[in-house]
Amino acid sequence: MNICERIKTQLQQNFQPEILEVIDESHLHAGHAGAREGEITHVRVMMHATQLTGLRRVQQHQAVNAALKWYFDEGGHALALEISAT
Repeated sequence: MNICERIKTQLQQNFQPEILEVIDESHLHAGHAGAREGEITHVRVMMHATQLTGLRRVQQHQAVNAALKWYFDEGGHALALEISAT
C-alpha cells in the first residue's frame, strides 16, 4: 500500500468522510525543499467529513494532522488540506 492509500485508509477510519480524495503532488515540487525523487513527499487531501462539524478550521486541520502524524514521522514534507464539514 503506498502513502496515498495509507493516508486515505487512515482518514476513512478516523473521520468517515462523505467525500475523500488524496492526491500525490510530489512531481509538482521536484527540485524544491523536501522533495525526494521517487518518493511521495507532497500530498493534497480534499475531504468533506460531517464528523468535523463544529470545529474551527484550525481544529479540523489539527485533527487531520494528528491522525496523519506517521506521515511526517516517515518523511512526508507537505500536506495541503482542503476540508469542509457542513
